[in-house]
Amino acid sequence: MAVEKYEVVIGCEIHTQLLTKTKAFCACENRYGGMPNTRVCPVCLGLPGAMPRISKGYVELGAVAGHALNCNIARFTKFDRKHYFYPDLTKGYQITQYDLPLCTDGYVDLPMAKYPKDQQKGGEKFRDKNFKGEDCIIEDGKYRRVRVERIHLEEDVGKSLHLQGAHSYIDYNRCGTPLIEIVTKPDMTSGEEAALFFQTVQEILRYVKVTNGNLEEGNMRCDANINLNVWEDGKVYHTPISEIKNLNSFRTIKDACAYEAKRQLEEFINDRQEFNAGFKVTMGWDDEKKQTVVQRTKNSFVDYRFVVEPDIKPFTVEEELISRALDRVGELPEAKRTRLKKEYGLSDFDVQTLTTSRDLAMWFEDAAKNAKDVKKVANWILAELLAVLNEKNQTISDISITPKHITSLVNNIEDGKITSAQGKEVFAEMLSSGKTPDEIIKEKGMEVVSDTGAIEAIVDSVIAANPKAIEDFKSGKTNVIGWLTGQVMKQSKGKANPGMVNQLLAAKLG
Repeated sequence: MAVEKYEVVIGCEIHTQLLTKTKAFCACENRYGGMPNTRVCPVCLGLPGAMPRISKGYVELGAVAGHALNCNIARFTKFDRKHYFYPDLTKGYQITQYDLPLCTDGYVDLPMAKYPKDQQKGGEKFRDKNFKGEDCIIEDGKYRRVRVERIHLEEDVGKSLHLQGAHSYIDYNRCGTPLIEIVTKPDMTSGEEAALFFQTVQEILRYVKVTNGNLEEGNMRCDANINLNVWEDGKVYHTPISEIKNLNSFRTIKDACAYEAKRQLEEFINDRQEFNAGFKVTMGWDDEKKQTVVQRTKNSFVDYRFVVEPDIKPFTVEEELISRALDRVGELPEAKRTRLKKEYGLSDFDVQTLTTSRDLAMWFEDAAKNAKDVKKVANWILAELLAVLNEKNQTISDISITPKHITSLVNNIEDGKITSAQGKEVFAEMLSSGKTPDEIIKEKGMEVVSDTGAIEAIVDSVIAANPKAIEDFKSGKTNVIGWLTGQVMKQSKGKANPGMVNQLLAAKLG
């Protein structure tokens, strides 16, 4: 028998730490790093008699994430205990949610423009692999939809440190850190698609300020559940599911899924391994060897012995909290990009960069409100302001100038009060002093001279002083006029109106 074709089936579980001030069930500070085992208490250490209490901010941020990923928010929910034994889990169980999660039935639309070109048009090869055929390609092929089955609340565990030598160490500072776990349907068909989903979710959750989304610090981690549908002699087989744990970069998600798909196909061909509903293999990713490695096997939920958390009563989620969470979501990045392109005529690159954070997008729109040329406002932010921020490793919230500074700068250039070259000087002074463009222009006497008589006198002086250049121009070397313009601007100390200079030179040189 020979394999006719196969398709990859991937579902993701994304663990995301939330930006609360305190931990999920105690008053310990929620912060990354620091001296090990200094932000702990009896509750997050799981000491006997310690009683957990729910942080309202924790539930609200979970609801914000749910709204942002188009989920339904539960009005009644509860916490459960998930039992397993590991050195960094002091209690021997994790407080989580099992059958009544906070958020259910959501979705994330992935922009088709970010797919490989052979997939952007939704060709037959691509559509054959979709969970609902053409149904998951929406808005005339602009987006692909990945369904979110649930988002549940849970606490993070400690961190094992495997240093050099015979011993391992455990830092319990992370115990009790508030998490959400985002669980998708098995709707993804490649490592590239899983990586794009992870990247899109990171962008959305950062945008609504649910998480820092710092992959290096472990703010977000992805587990990829992957198996294959294999067609052989007209019959379809399913390989066992592998869960690849703790993938913390877009590249490793892509590479790990690609390797595991190849490994499972070889295993099926050689050993006839088939799907078992109660069986899953937990894999890790060896980044040096570029291969998945078996960590353990488990028999589904039987291993975890879920029970209702007895120390936290089931609770009702207030309508006010749900409404407040919805208000915090606002316009999401993809919708904002579409609107900015339509309203201001900006390019894909412009809107992609301007919406990398909500603060930057709002800053730009404030600057654009009263600007005489919105495109030039975007250019000043993209080419000049962001370069300074990147150099200083700062964000838009760290700078001393306001959007009105950029608006005023662009309007002064558009009104012909200063030249573009002078604009850069004004820009640098704005950043260092915080003064407005009008103040700087006045103090430095930079306002452009547009008096025809004054400029004509300088033009006549330059023409008289450069007879060789005039001869070159008359012999056909028309680029000389640019050099002459530069001489006029130099003699006027940059104050002459460049457009007027060009007009006068062209008229006099005939």
